[in-house]
Amino acid sequence: MKAFYKRFALLLLVHMFALSALAQTNQWRAIHKVKKKDTIFGIANLYKISIPELMEANPEMKQEGYVLKKGNFVFIPFEKLSNQPAAGTAQDEQFKRSDVRKRAIKVGMMLPLHDVDGDGRRMVEYYRGFLMACESLKRQGISTDIHAWNVPREADIRQTLLENGARECDIIFGPLYTAQVKPLADFCRTYNIKMVIPFSINGDEVTRNPQIYQVYQSAALQNETALKAFADRFPGYHVVIVDCNDSTSTKGLFTMGLRQRLEAKGNKYNITNLNSSDENFAKAFSLKGNNVVVLNTARSPQLNATFARLNKLKAIYPQLSVSMFGYTEWLMYTNVYTELYHKYDAYIPTTSYYHSSPSVQWIENNFRRWFNVDMQQALPRFALTGYDHAQFFLHGLHKHGNDFKGTASEFVYTPLQTPLKFKPAAQGGGMQNTSFMLIHYKPNRTIDSISY
Repeated sequence: MKAFYKRFALLLLVHMFALSALAQTNQWRAIHKVKKKDTIFGIANLYKISIPELMEANPEMKQEGYVLKKGNFVFIPFEKLSNQPAAGTAQDEQFKRSDVRKRAIKVGMMLPLHDVDGDGRRMVEYYRGFLMACESLKRQGISTDIHAWNVPREADIRQTLLENGARECDIIFGPLYTAQVKPLADFCRTYNIKMVIPFSINGDEVTRNPQIYQVYQSAALQNETALKAFADRFPGYHVVIVDCNDSTSTKGLFTMGLRQRLEAKGNKYNITNLNSSDENFAKAFSLKGNNVVVLNTARSPQLNATFARLNKLKAIYPQLSVSMFGYTEWLMYTNVYTELYHKYDAYIPTTSYYHSSPSVQWIENNFRRWFNVDMQQALPRFALTGYDHAQFFLHGLHKHGNDFKGTASEFVYTPLQTPLKFKPAAQGGGMQNTSFMLIHYKPNRTIDSISY
């Protein structure tokens, strides 16, 4: 068994560092290494392209104060209209992929895989969880061929894309940084590679590029889904919104949207203040019907103060019926507030849920043995996220081939922590993850996960 762990650690080390090798791609005709007397005009003239075309391929040239330096690499694009290969031409035929169901799945990992900062350490943990899933898949008869590249924030990902193995990938996971999304997306579109953006980014490239699978959901999308879930769970409830006097909170986006929907339907609600008198606080509640309490902050001190007010209220009115609708951040406080979540019938909206099931404990124990370190105390756990992503996408490719879309109808895997369910982001665009859950802490001390 020790030999196996050593082999696994060696496998990780090999995957963490890919050797650099320049090669031409369908994106760029060549890469020019700058010599001492080179100029932008001279390089453009040498390759018979215009200066704007050269600058478009090398955006840093547009920055004020840019200086061409000896040893720099300059990307040379195809000439417009003449040299750029058209989609569907004979030159594209070599990039049609064989049936991935009948061979090893070629996986690319393009994330900051280093130990320099928090981003790197989190992505290393994600990658380790991914490798653990691949080992599990191997025992199920699903083979993988993994290439990994360290792509930190300052990297020009276009150089990474020129390295051996990049264009042969069936699926690439990355990048982490928004500035790297479009170059990678264009590359994946050229070579018919599925591209999974696993964590938060800005921009809407997913609406334009059919190769993209965007796991991250914007705050606006999550807010809209939470409002629909609220309406589904609490029809006929008396809504009490508690102003917590938190000037730093961004949860007004939810409470304002909730108020607008309630008013549009003619449903009454009350607003009270966390600092109001006991008498005024009690007046906001219905003693005859069911109440659901919503705070306009997710911070722990205000949540703790609200529980204190509710406990006091329940002592006076034992018959009072109270549920709570919270925020994803509340899951970080479960060690402190679990009993109160159960007492007040709390519903917590989230896109992932970490809980210590036997399967999760097995992964955590093996992670500790294989890598001599515990998973970081983060929500969600990055290693479990990597494990779930690998199982979902690689199972999907193995079962459905290149036609795999990741929709709910293509059920391929039961997640440990991070469910995935994709829908088209826009016509002609890629796929957006829409998975959403309410974690319900029931008064009988059980917990339900309600999927939407």
